[in-house]
Amino acid sequence: MNMANEPMLNKNWYDKYYKLLGLLAFILMFSALSYLIYFYFKTGDIMYKDVGLTGGTILTVNSDADIKEIQKILPEGSTVRKLSNIQTGKQVAFSVETNKDVDVIKPLLEKKMGYNLTEENSSTEFTGSSLSASFYKELRMALIIAFALMAIVVFFIFKTSIPAIAVLQAGFTDIIVPLAIIDLMGFRVSGAGIAAFLMLVGYSVDTDILLTNRALRKRELKVNQRIFSAFLTGITMTITSLIAVLLAFFVTRNISPVLSEIFMILSIGLVTDIFSTWLGNAAILKWYCEKKKIY
Repeated sequence: MNMANEPMLNKNWYDKYYKLLGLLAFILMFSALSYLIYFYFKTGDIMYKDVGLTGGTILTVNSDADIKEIQKILPEGSTVRKLSNIQTGKQVAFSVETNKDVDVIKPLLEKKMGYNLTEENSSTEFTGSSLSASFYKELRMALIIAFALMAIVVFFIFKTSIPAIAVLQAGFTDIIVPLAIIDLMGFRVSGAGIAAFLMLVGYSVDTDILLTNRALRKRELKVNQRIFSAFLTGITMTITSLIAVLLAFFVTRNISPVLSEIFMILSIGLVTDIFSTWLGNAAILKWYCEKKKIY
């Protein structure tokens, strides 16, 4: 393949429009950031959290009752999740997550279902608010530390601040855009969701270091060719991962709420990474190479 003749990265075309493409990535980032700021002032937090992060009660009932009908009888703020057999996909139970006392929720369910809930057909799990708040604080700290270490490693590798800032910008976008989207969906994030965001940090580092390394170091090719070479490898990685994650999401969405949450956040983040890396980060590095005459 002769990269010099690639129409997708034709010198005149890319040189003319790369700043505009980079601007699109920054518009996406600032739109998500603006919404999260609005969301914070509206709700007091940057996300809706489930009872594992806020404290509350999880009441699990062994029943194949329609969860939509169950949701209708519950107080506002309560969430119903379907639990299915991993082999057959058939519903075997449902769980109610709520910040209300179990003595409030249980009579509502018993009235709706027409029988008493006992230890044989149900189970109750309670998480204290102080424990949940501590857990949430530790997860947020882990995310911040991951970002800090990412910046340190990139700066250490390339010995210059602009590529490190570009990598941070892309990683930041990969986090806040999925977060803004799930907030718009009204989705409640659990500890598993925070873990998914940590995974996105790691994935963002992979694609951005691939791009940065080839753009700055592989100087036997022209800068446009170096960027396109990284693009071919990176987009293959991303699309392959995205297909696998989407398949896993559709398989698990009616079976495991925890796994489906992880795969949903990862899929949104992988799509976001295409814009943040190959539009935003690539534009910054293209500008940097031209400024430093790294042709």
